[in-house]
Amino acid sequence: MYLIAIAWMYVVVMMTIAEAASPGGTLLGAFFTLVLYGLLPLSILLYILGTPARKRRIKARQAQEAPAEGHPPSGTSSGVAPDARSQPPAAAQTDSVSPVREES
Repeated sequence: MYLIAIAWMYVVVMMTIAEAASPGGTLLGAFFTLVLYGLLPLSILLYILGTPARKRRIKARQAQEAPAEGHPPSGTSSGVAPDARSQPPAAAQTDSVSPVREES
C-alpha cells in the first residue's frame, strides 16, 4: 500500500517541479498541482485503504478492555450463553402480561 503512495508522490513531485520550472508555469500552479493531484487524493486513498486496519485495532483494544472491566464476552448481553437456537434462557425473559378482553 505504501509503495503505491510513494510512487504516486514521486510522480506528483516531478509534475510540480515541471510546473514551477516551465516558462509558462507559476509557483501557485505548482502548489495547486501538489495539493490537488498529490496530497488530497492520496490522503483519501490512504484513509480508505487503512479502514480494515483501524477496525482491527479497535476490536483488539475492546477485547483487551472488556476482561479488565468485567464485561461479558461480546455476543451475550447477560453473561449467560444463549441456547442452541440463539434464544435467551427462560430466566432472562421478562414476565409478560396476557391480554385482557373487554366485556361488552
